[in-house]
Amino acid sequence: MRLTAERLAVSIGGRTVCRNLDLAIEAGSRWAILGVNGVGKTTLLATLAGLRAPQSGSVAIDGDSLATLPAHTRARRLGLMTQEDNFHLSDPEATVLEVALLGRLPHLDWWQAESARDVDLAHQALAAVGLTDIAARRAAQISGGERRRLALAALLAQEVPLCLLDEPTSHLDMHQQIALLDLLIGWDGRTLVMTLHDVNLAARYCSHVLLLFGDGEWSAGPVRAMFNAEVLTRLYQHPVIEIDGPQGKVYLPR
Repeated sequence: MRLTAERLAVSIGGRTVCRNLDLAIEAGSRWAILGVNGVGKTTLLATLAGLRAPQSGSVAIDGDSLATLPAHTRARRLGLMTQEDNFHLSDPEATVLEVALLGRLPHLDWWQAESARDVDLAHQALAAVGLTDIAARRAAQISGGERRRLALAALLAQEVPLCLLDEPTSHLDMHQQIALLDLLIGWDGRTLVMTLHDVNLAARYCSHVLLLFGDGEWSAGPVRAMFNAEVLTRLYQHPVIEIDGPQGKVYLPR
């Protein structure tokens, strides 16, 4: 599943996120979107997901404009894991399993109940993120880290080839961050686009990166070609040093 952006301009609150952005996100690639807080990473991700209209330019999936794709059709081709997990607010009584089943909605007609296969896929997704033991609990009663994993379970159950994830590792302990990202990159070759705060996780798990410098300026390309101490110092507006780690270069604040 190929996602493309052509001459994309995005802004919010009078601030320019990007201008003339051209991207070709190829099937099976793993992209990170990086930049300082407030630069507009979440806004851009929502635009790439078709949930927010750009100021100008276009976004397409396999050549089909997201602006003209029906929402139901779009949801069968791409999924979005948002930064805020508010699923427990709409129905305080919903169980963890019922929330995971929300991922199956794009595959059902409006009158259609979940099938045994839908329920089985939801259980498989919960098992993949380590939440099988709390499937019957109310989602409103679980921790922030468990909610992040539950949001990922719903995305897994959605069975889409293209996944956009906004800060997927937030609220997670270090070992759970690694487990989640290991799960994502081993997930049947799906295309991933994710906003991240940790440059070292991006270096470890992503093939490509989009850097947002502010005031509409951007740069994109393969991680190995893009990352160095000078570029990251400019990106994060703080001195960064580069050292050799056991799995490649590691970037630390000076």
